[in-house]
Amino acid sequence: MPDPTPDPQRDVRPTLEAVAALAGVSRATASRVVNGGAGVRQPLVDQVRKAVDELGYIPNHAARTLVTRRNGAVAVIIDEPEFRIFSDPFFSRQIRGISRELNAHDAQLVLLLVEGSGDFDRVTRYLAGGHVDGVLAFSLHTDDELPAIIRRFRVPTVYGGRPEHQSSGGDTPQVPYVDCDNRGGAREAVRHLVSLGRRRIAHIAGPRDQTSALDRIDGYHDVLPDAASELVVEGDFTAEGGARAMAGLLEVRPDVDAVFVSNDLMASGALRVLRERGVRVPEDVAVVGFDDMTSVAEAAEPPLTTVRQDVEGMGRLMVRLLMERLNSDTGTWPESVVTPTELVRRASA
Repeated sequence: MPDPTPDPQRDVRPTLEAVAALAGVSRATASRVVNGGAGVRQPLVDQVRKAVDELGYIPNHAARTLVTRRNGAVAVIIDEPEFRIFSDPFFSRQIRGISRELNAHDAQLVLLLVEGSGDFDRVTRYLAGGHVDGVLAFSLHTDDELPAIIRRFRVPTVYGGRPEHQSSGGDTPQVPYVDCDNRGGAREAVRHLVSLGRRRIAHIAGPRDQTSALDRIDGYHDVLPDAASELVVEGDFTAEGGARAMAGLLEVRPDVDAVFVSNDLMASGALRVLRERGVRVPEDVAVVGFDDMTSVAEAAEPPLTTVRQDVEGMGRLMVRLLMERLNSDTGTWPESVVTPTELVRRASA
């Protein structure tokens, strides 16, 4: 039988002093190497790292923070109800891209959800405590308190989506953002419907307090500047919202022959209503969505023609811009990035 008596030598956690002794350097030098400090010659760095590996030393997080002035953590703040975040594949894709890129930078993701005005107090306290090195914030609304909180505590930030609150000019640096070409993608979707010979093209828009929805409305009007006002109805980026919008649209414009929908979830709801009403897609009404959430678009009946944006890639880009900002010796702000979109043709249009 194995000896149950603990081995004191085996159970003692290796210390920084032991690393320094094995590497043949001072404790201060060993500390700078393991905690990411600068100013150590490469041969000594190699010696310390070898000693760390041999001893299985795990750096103390508090000590690393004192040396680098970094927490190794980034807050991801999403201003949406919890049910949307965990039911909409858009958010899971973006968080996956963010998580993978943060892992590549050896940084921890801290997810903060904002469902109501009371949550802003909690977020404020957390950011004021200096627990994170930066913030990635997306799904902002026009009445968001978050941008003001971020400016107040001067937390390095990158936004997902173009923030409407950001003004041009002045002395305040423009906070970088990552977005897709919402307006251009919408134009391409509507032009495709026009090319199919459709003449009564409606638009189910997203909430007008979000810039992505506003940009897609603008793209629709770029192609159809004289479209009747009743052809544009507002949804809420959910399947249920798309179904309600489609039902309402059919009440006022039963002659509609095409619909551009502002995201795939709403398009799936619109398709369900059309199917229930006996309206054939695409023969009677052609439908185009936005996002190319394949789990939604490919499972739709019929499969959904939609505008693709690289949601996971945009999450990665957000992290890269933030790291560029954090690692800048001059404190300069990186430029915002707008990624291209692409029409993906399937059976619905």
